[in-house]
This record gives sequence, C-alpha cells and structure tokens, in this order.
Amino acid sequence: MNKSLVLASLVAALSLAACGKKEEVIVPVPAPVAAPAPMPAAVEAAASAASAVVGAAEATASAAAGAATMAKDAVGAAKDAAAKAADAVKK
Repeated sequence: MNKSLVLASLVAALSLAACGKKEEVIVPVPAPVAAPAPMPAAVEAAASAASAVVGAAEATASAAAGAATMAKDAVGAAKDAAAKAADAVKK
C-alpha cells in the first residue's frame, strides 16, 4: 500500500506540473511597410493643373478690371449724354 500511495502521489504531482506549464507562442511582428513614392507623372500633372488655375485666375482678374474700366467709361458717356439732353430741352 505504501508503494501505491507513493506512486499515486508521484503521478498526481507530475500531472499537476504538466497542467501548470504553458507553451510560449512566439508571434512574428510584421515589418512596417514604407509608403510608396508619388508618381512623377501625377506630380507633374498636379503642377500643370495648378499653373492652369493660376493663369485662369489672372485672366479673370484682368477681364474684370477691363470690364470695370468699360463700365466707368459708359457711365461717363451716359452722364455727358444726359447733360446734353438737358441742355437741349432748356433751349
């Protein structure tokens, strides 16, 4: 019986020791991925589009300034015509 008791306690100790152990799982960490460089054609296209927008804005500003000058001249001509018409009515 002593042998049985010693053998049973030995088996119990081994089984408890085996259950307590956990396997270490090593997870590989993926390397960071570098961002791709912008495509030269896309950069050139963006620069070309930006320059076209600037050109259009300058043309619009020039046209607006020209229209303002023409409107000012038209107001002056209308004022002169109104003054001449008033003088003609008085005579």
